Amino acid sequence: MKSETTVQPLITDSVVTSSVQNVASAPAVSMGSLYTNLSNSVALSAINAVHAQQQANIVHQAATAKAVALLLGEE
Repeated sequence: MKSETTVQPLITDSVVTSSVQNVASAPAVSMGSLYTNLSNSVALSAINAVHAQQQANIVHQAATAKAVALLLGEE
């Protein structure tokens, strides 16, 4: 008994089209992921810069207060 199956051309065209769409969208998806990661990294570096500036301002304020106290002879 010979079993022969034929696949309709519309089905094969549909499968090929969906495969091509997946392959064709891969570069766009990867670039979107790259841009998202890059923007997150830039935002994190800006947050770190702000934090460092705030900490430096606290140290400068403390040093200024100590210097003024020494100048006024309070310590």
